Amino acid sequence: MSYSIDFRRKVIFTIEEEGLSIRETAKQFRIGSASVSHWINQIEPKGSTTRQRKIDKSELI
Repeated sequence: MSYSIDFRRKVIFTIEEEGLSIRETAKQFRIGSASVSHWINQIEPKGSTTRQRKIDKSELI
């Protein structure tokens, strides 16, 4: 599950404004502390990668 950018910003804002630790903030929002820690470094989610096939699907048929 991917969280919205607005939610991520709200979490980071809470850390900055209330002076909470990563663990305290994660507990408050009921999310993993690893997620909060990651969002501090990179708030935007990475785009999904698409695998490139070696053989075209139509050629397999």
